[in-house]
Amino acid sequence: MDQRLSFVTLAVRDLDAARRFYLDGLGWQAELDVPGEVLMVRVADKVVLSLWDEAAFAAEVGRAPSRDSVAPLTLAHNVATREEVGEVLQTAAAAGASYVRPAQERDWGGYTGYFADPDGFLWEVAWNPGEIGASVLP
Repeated sequence: MDQRLSFVTLAVRDLDAARRFYLDGLGWQAELDVPGEVLMVRVADKVVLSLWDEAAFAAEVGRAPSRDSVAPLTLAHNVATREEVGEVLQTAAAAGASYVRPAQERDWGGYTGYFADPDGFLWEVAWNPGEIGASVLP
């Protein structure tokens, strides 16, 4: 099996709100948009963020997502400079995100902050000056 991640799928409560946040607010472009069902956005050369209406998600996978607590995962958006972290956090907030943690220096040498999208999915905005950080930038 190839070592690869192709899709990140998130079940969202309100697909129209997700569309407004990701497309209108963040300025991302849809690759596929099926109203009432799914919105797909290419986020890397071979990686797609797939936002499914919660009911359509449950029909697809056979069960509804649990919303009992914060999901034990984060999505990350890495940037090339320390200053861009604050810029992305501000853009997300203007689009309707809520701040989770303000940007701060990290013990490992980077600078990160967190926001939650309208469904509560956590996004890390990170400047990682190390080799692995540079390897994920365009």
